[in-house]
Amino acid sequence: MKLFVFEHCPFCIRAMMTAGYKKLDVELEYIQNHDVDARIEKVGANMVPILQKDDGSYMAESLDIVAYLDGIDESAPMAAATKTAAIDTWKKRAHPYEGPLVHPRWMKIDLPEFQCQPAKDWYTKNKSTMIGMSFEQALENSAEYIAQMNSLLTKIDWLVLPSEKSQTLSYDDILTYPSLRNLTVIKGIEFPERVRQYIDEVTAITQIPLYDDVAV
Repeated sequence: MKLFVFEHCPFCIRAMMTAGYKKLDVELEYIQNHDVDARIEKVGANMVPILQKDDGSYMAESLDIVAYLDGIDESAPMAAATKTAAIDTWKKRAHPYEGPLVHPRWMKIDLPEFQCQPAKDWYTKNKSTMIGMSFEQALENSAEYIAQMNSLLTKIDWLVLPSEKSQTLSYDDILTYPSLRNLTVIKGIEFPERVRQYIDEVTAITQIPLYDDVAV
């Protein structure tokens, strides 16, 4: 099987962490960010992640891919989500700060989906429009946004550590971890001790790389 992904994409991380957790033989292929045709020709839409199954067919929608990969190995099925409302509420509160914080920083580090200038230009144009400001302005406002995000991180109260549930994952983790993992690219983010332990434990069992060493 093959997963077509972006390294920075939280929806892609959902699929990647499932493959890692299940220790499945899944090859990762990174598509250049601007290459919309590469996505459309596979699933008829501009979206990632995309899973190519062993039979050569493609499927999209991150949670559908997670469910498919989870079903391949039924020895340790992921538990159903039970904290969806709390997770959604937190994400909505974090949204105004998360975008301006992470989007400009992807342009400051080396990621496989941004290996040519057209990919960087396409992303910068689209995400600047999405956050309503230039990347330069967003970076200038970092101190304000980091303070808001640090405050919100103290409000996370639904986490169950993998070590507290026999090193297993649930769909709550699929919904939670990708956003927290991406925040490691931000220098100055202060994770509460339990949140940091959660990130590290999920990272250990999924083998998803963090950004602490290259944080901006």
